[in-house]
Amino acid sequence: MGEAIIRGILDAGLISSKSVMVAEPALERSTYLKESYSIITADDERSLAEFSSIIILAVKPQIADKVLDSYKEFITDKHLIISIAAGITIKSIEQKLASGVRIIRVMPNTPALVLAGASALSPNTHVLADDVQVALEIFSAIGTCVEVNEDLLDAVTGLSGSGPGYIYAFIEAMIDGGVLAGLPRPVAEQLVLQTVYGSAKLALDTGEHCAVLKGRVTSPGGTTITGLQVLEESGMRGAVMTAIESATERSRELGK
Repeated sequence: MGEAIIRGILDAGLISSKSVMVAEPALERSTYLKESYSIITADDERSLAEFSSIIILAVKPQIADKVLDSYKEFITDKHLIISIAAGITIKSIEQKLASGVRIIRVMPNTPALVLAGASALSPNTHVLADDVQVALEIFSAIGTCVEVNEDLLDAVTGLSGSGPGYIYAFIEAMIDGGVLAGLPRPVAEQLVLQTVYGSAKLALDTGEHCAVLKGRVTSPGGTTITGLQVLEESGMRGAVMTAIESATERSRELGK
């Protein structure tokens, strides 16, 4: 995810490569990032803190405390901290750092790896309007980004954070359905992937409600309405809603 952010902001021209410094403990990975994007690598925590005005905490949640402990003596209220560590609350980050530090918590999702992510962010009380705008620009460079209250980030996790998993399960089921209907699997896979991509793009580009777009492909007594009847009888709509609700609750539990 950290690499996706680097690629996104450089491709969007938000900043030059020589204004990006990365702290990566794995030497092979650090060398790869430096050579691939012509960026600078940090020698230690002090050098990164002194070089940067914006620090993005792109680490696994289980090591977030350790990383914050190693940087806390170098971070001041001059820094903007952006955290994408899943489940790590703003309050827990504030407790690790000096008072007054500006912190923005962001929940991205994995399609950010291909610059097509869906992210939501939430700032703490010290964050300035310009800080929020900068964060929105950064995460809009890897997809789309919205601002929400922090208490809604669990719902964001259940919806867009976990959402790719639901979509892939649906895609897999559609491919199997095509095979069941007699299509060779490679053909079914190609058709399904393009159908899902094209349907999402049509909704995004037109801005029309999904119910309207669905109606346009649903003829009276036709094939689509027959298939939709089966999905409704199988409880698909309710199952999806319950899945998102359950994932949201699980996110709340993990954040405690």
